[in-house]
Amino acid sequence: MFNGIISIRNKNGEEKVKIERPGGSLSPIWSICWNPSREERNDILAVADWGQKVSFYQLSGKQIGKDRALNFDPCCISYFTKGEYILLGGSDKQVSLFTKDGVRLGTVGEQNSWVWTCQAKPDSNYVVVGCQDGTISFYQLIFSTVHGLYKDRYAYRDSMTDVIVQHLITEQKVRIKCKELVKKIAIYRNRLAIQLPEKILIYELYSEDLSDMHYRVKEKIIKKFECNLLVVCANHIILCQEKRLQCLSFSGVKEREWQMESLIRYIKVIGGPPGREGLLVGLKNGQILKIFVDNLFAIVLLKQATAVRCLDMSASRKKLAVVDENDTCLVYDIDTKELLFQEPNANSVAWNTQCEDMLCFSGGGYLNIKASTFPVHRQKLQGFVVGYNGSKIFCLHVFSISAVEVPQSAPMYQYLDRKLFKEAYQIACLGVTDTDWRELAMEALEGLDFETAKKAFIRVQDLRYLELISSIEERKKRGETNNDLFLADVFSYQGKFHEAAKLYKRSGHENLALEMYTDLCMFEYAKDFLGSGDPKETKMLITKQADWARNIKEPKAAVEMYISAGEHVKAIEICGDHGWVDMLIDIARKLDKAEREPLLLCATYLKKLDSPGYAAETYLKMGDLKSLVQLHVETQRWDEAFALGEKHPEFKDDIYMPYAQWLAENDRFEEAQKAFHKAGRQREAVQVLEQLTNNAVAESRFNDAAYYYWMLSMQCLDIAQADPAQKDTMLGKFYHFQRLAELYHGYHAIHRHTEDPFSVHRPETLFNISRFLLHSLPKDTPSGISKVKILFTLAKQSKALGAYRLARHAYDKLRGLYIPARFQKSIELGTLTIRAKPFHDSEELVPLCYRCSTNNPLLNNLGNVCINCRQPFIFSASSYDVLHLVEFYLEEGITDEEAISLIDLEVLRPKRDDRQLEIANNSSQILRLVETKDSIGDEDPFTAKLSFEQGGSEFVPVVVSRLVLRSMSRRDVLIKRWPPPLRWQYFRSLLPDASITMCPSCFQVGGHPGSSHVLLLATFPLPKCPSGRRGPWEEGHIHGSKLGQRLVCPLPCLHSMCI
Repeated sequence: MFNGIISIRNKNGEEKVKIERPGGSLSPIWSICWNPSREERNDILAVADWGQKVSFYQLSGKQIGKDRALNFDPCCISYFTKGEYILLGGSDKQVSLFTKDGVRLGTVGEQNSWVWTCQAKPDSNYVVVGCQDGTISFYQLIFSTVHGLYKDRYAYRDSMTDVIVQHLITEQKVRIKCKELVKKIAIYRNRLAIQLPEKILIYELYSEDLSDMHYRVKEKIIKKFECNLLVVCANHIILCQEKRLQCLSFSGVKEREWQMESLIRYIKVIGGPPGREGLLVGLKNGQILKIFVDNLFAIVLLKQATAVRCLDMSASRKKLAVVDENDTCLVYDIDTKELLFQEPNANSVAWNTQCEDMLCFSGGGYLNIKASTFPVHRQKLQGFVVGYNGSKIFCLHVFSISAVEVPQSAPMYQYLDRKLFKEAYQIACLGVTDTDWRELAMEALEGLDFETAKKAFIRVQDLRYLELISSIEERKKRGETNNDLFLADVFSYQGKFHEAAKLYKRSGHENLALEMYTDLCMFEYAKDFLGSGDPKETKMLITKQADWARNIKEPKAAVEMYISAGEHVKAIEICGDHGWVDMLIDIARKLDKAEREPLLLCATYLKKLDSPGYAAETYLKMGDLKSLVQLHVETQRWDEAFALGEKHPEFKDDIYMPYAQWLAENDRFEEAQKAFHKAGRQREAVQVLEQLTNNAVAESRFNDAAYYYWMLSMQCLDIAQADPAQKDTMLGKFYHFQRLAELYHGYHAIHRHTEDPFSVHRPETLFNISRFLLHSLPKDTPSGISKVKILFTLAKQSKALGAYRLARHAYDKLRGLYIPARFQKSIELGTLTIRAKPFHDSEELVPLCYRCSTNNPLLNNLGNVCINCRQPFIFSASSYDVLHLVEFYLEEGITDEEAISLIDLEVLRPKRDDRQLEIANNSSQILRLVETKDSIGDEDPFTAKLSFEQGGSEFVPVVVSRLVLRSMSRRDVLIKRWPPPLRWQYFRSLLPDASITMCPSCFQVGGHPGSSHVLLLATFPLPKCPSGRRGPWEEGHIHGSKLGQRLVCPLPCLHSMCI
């Protein structure tokens, strides 16, 4: 409005926004216009007032930027169709062009009166102007292209006031805002020059990085220049003014000036050291000059008859390409001034910066690529060629420049046609496809240019041909010069086998042709190159043919061929892989026994194919007994293995060791233990026994555990006998295991009594066993043995037999132990009922010491020894009663053999019957002591030895002399004949009327001191004794006593004392 206020209303006339401007009525608004651009994010309103200002506002009323001052009163304002430019006219009698931001660009046209209206034709550059005097003017605006190019950097003007620098390879762009009309642009290396109406700005890159796109102002030349062309160098700018060139420093000082004969049509910087760059200048009169910025004199390169339109110099500065005004491209040799060739229809030209002989030129809608003197390769392309770098051609079309990737296949093949492989490789390096690289490699290889071929194959990463080239180069270093042979190898690699064979034959290497055909399985062709019946070559050919038959799944034919060629190993492998047992044994039978390798392979396959008989036949033919033993072992043919072992004892370990392992794997551990022992592997034998023992204890098979501990003790005794170094250790283990065997044997009865509903033992026996275990248990109770069960059995049987005091003691001990639930009620009841019983034990149960005739208490703190004489008790292995045996020792110097001989003398006593003790056989010892006449007054030397000092705290053993031994009767003595290194043990019976029986293997004794015969019960299914022979404990053996009673081993344990 005239008062300076802007009112924005809707279509109904309602005011939405009111903008009050600072000038008020002093700045009446004369013209407004909305920006029609759709690319702007906000609606923009341009306002022109007679305060000689132009302003811009958003729809919200917010001002954009500052007011732009005008030197006239504006009467009209309008936008171009796309909103990029503004037209303003008024009292200055002219129409001016502004940017959309209000920056004045120039005058469109001057009039004779005020301009009242101006409009741009939609989507065009035409402008119509209306004036106060009634005249209408029509103008066309032409926007020229302002740009500059150096290699891969292109700078151009945008929106008339900005400069955009584009990297043509990376497609990076940077915008430089100048806020003034950009008139000229020049770019060179890291320099950028921009000419504005009143100054020239010099920019430089921040770094030397080729991809850096950050520019900063280096210098400003505040001066107005008028020029046709602008060129920038490292330290200078060059101004072109018609016929004159001026060289100015960056400070604006003119250093040099060149005056030309004609108008300057083209100028280009061709490089050089900083401050000494060279310029290539083309004139309208056809003259072409080279100028150095530090030299006042121009150098005339050549002169042609037609005017110059475009120029470029090759990378080596030896060739010059010129486009004249007749659209002809002419190429000259700079040194000789000779015209090399010319091509029509060209408007611009550029040499390839990486290849000396390649250039391209555009014209007529086509791109033309020419290599050396070859014909031109053409393809469609719109625009002007401004650069050529490698395989990229930079093309300017209208206002934009683009990089076009052009394959260099056509010029490469032109070089290949002339066998110029090195030049073709240079072209290929500019950019061709993998197929073109392979074609170049093959052509160079066939042309025997191995260096070029190697480079090309590296490009396609073909290792196969690279190996071929490497081998040929090695052969050439060794002095080979036969190119036919090299070319034959190349042809063979390429699959041209017949050509290769011809070259092999021509070069005198028919054997190579033979080898090639046989490798290819082309045996018909190979026969043509066989020598004069050479057997080696014939064998080789048959072998190759057999290999081929094998590969094509014809195994039988291959076997026959291998056999005919003498390749028995390969024939055997095929037969073995296909399971042909008959063919394998036929081959084995035909082979000589000296051919060990094929025979061994035959035997191996026969063994795999489950034909051990044929394999054994083969091993026998070879005489390989060790392998035969191994075969029997692996096939578990133990009878054959044992028979072979009998004939050849050196293989004993190889047989019994695997046999023992096999037995152990099949749960035949006892046999395995024996086998280990037989094989001399004591350690493994002991390990098996230990495992068996642990398993028996864990499964509560205490009878078996007793037996296994007895076996372990005997194993330790064997080791002590065989290895003196381990004697002391093994003897300690022997006694330990013997003690454990006795404990587990006794505990077996206790365990069965507490677990089974019925007991097979008499109460007296269970009572004795409980006492024996209670006195024998060490501080650390062995695994599996329960003190609760022992004490429970002892308490129960003591109460039943009248040993009430001992029963009370057992119940008291049980109170301090953890009682299983199933025993809880019985123990509590027994604890209560025992209180009603007398506080003493039955005298019938008190054990008697047969050495000192002392009655010992039922609960003995010293253990199983006499409290008076400390003599260890000897218990019956059946009833666990104390036997009437006293152990005696030999005086020093008396050997076991001498002692036996002295006892066997048996001096007759006057008052005794002369009946002798009957010896049943060698496997047992049976004493039958029969009282005859009164022996009162008959002094026995042994009885005298039993005397000792009463109350002694230490045990005094009975030691006998030769005299005492001579007085003994063989019927009264039992001997445990332990194997070395143990000494024999001697026992004297003090009750001749009671019979005692001893097993000759386990040395366990049985009997009852109160009866005249052995009271043993055959209540267990006992097998044989450990010795494996029939003994006095085996059922069916009749004891030769006066009662003629049938006896069993006194140690009633499965697998224990009698096996």
